[in-house]
Amino acid sequence: MQKLTVKVSDEYDILIERGLISKSGELVKSVLPAKKITLVSDTNVYKIYGDLVKNSLENAGYTVFTYIYQAGEESKTTSVAVDIVEFMAQNGLTREDGVVALGGGVCGDMAGFAAAIYLRGIKFVQIPTSLLAQVDSSVGGKTAVDLPQGKNLCGAFHQPSLVIIDPDTLDTLSDHYFSDGMGEVIKYACIKSNELFDRLVNENPKNFIEDIIYQCVDIKRRIVENDEKEHGERALLNFGHTCGHAIEKLWNFKNISHGEAVGIGMVMISKVGEKLNITEPKTTDKIIKVLEKNNMKTGDSHSVREIVSAMSADKKRTGTGIKFIMLHSIGDSFIYPVENDKIPQIFGV
Repeated sequence: MQKLTVKVSDEYDILIERGLISKSGELVKSVLPAKKITLVSDTNVYKIYGDLVKNSLENAGYTVFTYIYQAGEESKTTSVAVDIVEFMAQNGLTREDGVVALGGGVCGDMAGFAAAIYLRGIKFVQIPTSLLAQVDSSVGGKTAVDLPQGKNLCGAFHQPSLVIIDPDTLDTLSDHYFSDGMGEVIKYACIKSNELFDRLVNENPKNFIEDIIYQCVDIKRRIVENDEKEHGERALLNFGHTCGHAIEKLWNFKNISHGEAVGIGMVMISKVGEKLNITEPKTTDKIIKVLEKNNMKTGDSHSVREIVSAMSADKKRTGTGIKFIMLHSIGDSFIYPVENDKIPQIFGV
């Protein structure tokens, strides 16, 4: 088993091993001395892994209450989050009890947010089953739901008590959702690891997926330890996300996945960096090449003007502008603040 410890305000471990999901109950028991667990999952994931995890939790001595929501980003709303909170209250969960999130990024974000706001915060455990969640969203304590005005605008920092990563769960992902997760993998390579980027160019990611998971999580762990609440370096994790979130909003969080949108965002912002002579020439071409290799989109049907306009609701926007994440070169990222009135100009609109 591979183990990484995230040393933040509430320290926790990330465990990575094939077949680990079958040991969920005993692993959760090691960090949650609770009596009741709310198991949150979606209609797709629960059909595959729900009974396995529920039985494991019950065998560990928990009373388990299961909340299943309709799969998809469209469910990541305040109304569903409040419904989860009310479900926990109806079943009498106390501050000593906890939540287990079984699923992808939507599940972890929403279940974690519900745990953050129920009784002003109860413990929760992440069991990510998608590549995107395993390499990114399950780690770091960002929890949130979407608003009509934008993605993840209603949220809280609430660190998990444990992250259980079983790479075998990726075997049940569709090709589309594996590619979706690769959007975040490519992001990590772009911001911190030229070596990982070269491997993504030259190798099949499925042949070294455990290395990919470990490297991405380790990069995020180090960044989060340095900047838990995103006052500085943690913003680097948003490479491609400002444009990407705007694209997701324009599609009303339908018909495009998060990883796809981030991939397009990375292309857009790298083009801007090259135009401003702050990004090494041909960097965009390298990113496009590795995105295409992983069957990902590199452009969107909405105009650049529409995408720039949709950035106005980005949660990273301040009163004066947006802190964009740029690359000097692959593996070397930095924060580049742009004043509001200059944003259309740098995108050429």
